[in-house]
Amino acid sequence: METIDQPLIAAKTEYRCPERVKVLGPYTDAFAEILTPSALAFLAELHRHFEGRRQELLRRRQQRRAEFAAGRLPDFLPKTAQLRESDWQVAPLPADLQDRRVEITGPTERKMVINALNSGARTFMADCEDSLAPTWSNVVQGQLNLRDAVRRSITLETPQRTYRLTERPAVLLVRPRGWHLNEKHLLIDGEEISGALFDFGLYFFHNAHELLARGTGPYFYLPKLESHLEARLWNEVFELAQWALKIPKGTIKATVLIETLPAVFETHEILWELRQHSAGLNCGRWDYIFSYIKTLGARPEFRLPDRAQVTMTVPNMAAYVRLVIDTCHRRGVHAMGGMAAQIPIKDNPAENAIALDKVHLDKLREARLGHDGTWVAHPALVPIARAVFDELMTAPNQIDKPRSAEPLPTAAELLRAPQGTITEAGLRQNIDVALRYLGTWLGGNGCVPLYHLMEDAATAEISRVQLWQWLHTPDTFLADGRPVTPELYRALLEEVVTKLRREVGEEPYTALYRPALHLLDRLVVADDCADFLTLPAYERL
Repeated sequence: METIDQPLIAAKTEYRCPERVKVLGPYTDAFAEILTPSALAFLAELHRHFEGRRQELLRRRQQRRAEFAAGRLPDFLPKTAQLRESDWQVAPLPADLQDRRVEITGPTERKMVINALNSGARTFMADCEDSLAPTWSNVVQGQLNLRDAVRRSITLETPQRTYRLTERPAVLLVRPRGWHLNEKHLLIDGEEISGALFDFGLYFFHNAHELLARGTGPYFYLPKLESHLEARLWNEVFELAQWALKIPKGTIKATVLIETLPAVFETHEILWELRQHSAGLNCGRWDYIFSYIKTLGARPEFRLPDRAQVTMTVPNMAAYVRLVIDTCHRRGVHAMGGMAAQIPIKDNPAENAIALDKVHLDKLREARLGHDGTWVAHPALVPIARAVFDELMTAPNQIDKPRSAEPLPTAAELLRAPQGTITEAGLRQNIDVALRYLGTWLGGNGCVPLYHLMEDAATAEISRVQLWQWLHTPDTFLADGRPVTPELYRALLEEVVTKLRREVGEEPYTALYRPALHLLDRLVVADDCADFLTLPAYERL
């Protein structure tokens, strides 16, 4: 397959596509530099090889959801017990992924990419998923930004200043969309391509050789996996992609986010499937709680309290973290910590100091537990996280640190709901945050500052599934004794909408927040808990 392609010159109004490939998104000369005939042919090859298997795995998700709804609980797989008990390790990591003590994350927006790479973090996860609203412009412009970042030619001119990379930018990793999402602007044989393959394929095709020439490699984060079979599919994608571009097997390295409840029972199996390509596991805390609710549903024994009370120190979350760290270190690879989403509170130094102290304590907890690095959402948090890990982790990582003698968590520990209360404030916060985020997302922005936190789709998801769970679980009461009813939900919803409408103005409300309201309300009151908020939202984007 041809691996180098020149931008189109002749076609000025539409893309020149291989047979049975059609681009539905608007044409620009710049976008044609990414969507070249050879790149589209590569995407078509990925789609034709793997779409059938992807659909099988998505059907398997639904089958397992039905089984869980019928009463079966997630558990460790009996058939793979021998694999979990045997000794093996993943392939060695390249030099530039040995030390990942601070990773910054953010969308592939041009200014964000430059600032994140310059932030002082060791690595930057450029996000094509939860913090990027997948408009056609966002996803293709994001690929252009990544292409320029890889070549270190990325710049941005504004009236205030010129943005360009420093001499030693962070190592770049890319998070494509999850297996469940499509890219509706590219049809292959009349079918929408997987968003995951679109994001991965374009980045890999245009940048793999350039990355290797610069002494690094094509590194990825894999979101929303629910089983080792989904990891196996990614591994097969990697093998085909490397073969097609004549790159040695094992060049790609990928970190898997353990952010679904089913996946936490298959951590060893996931690493095994990706053992030639694994860069470890990451604790995706908000999505994990979202998945906990979605998987276990409206059963009273699994009802969660206000999400602010579901911290990383409650027993089931602590068990989840302990299992991920032990799995990774036993297999010789990194266990990455979770996100610090705080952003500076510039107009209130006292509140800012309290917020930064919370970040410090959270990173202290992670480093002491044995994490090999951690996530931050804002450059101002990099020095705080780095100072903690510099003090407690003198080596590049903690993989060789002796494993805890404490017994590994049982399935019952991972499933047990934490104690706590449901409050009117928690109910109102979920309504408010979900509505504000979704309205902004429909406007094309997936990385949204709300109440001094940088939020992405995971926050909207946990907010709306908590609303669904509380409304549908029998005998759910607030801490003050009032039952959680549709009437209470509607009254609080009306108050939130009235305040929001006054703040944003009538035109933005009508264009963005009213559709967001209708969508959120439909999902909250529906009999069944929808898989993902972003699936119906994408239809309106």
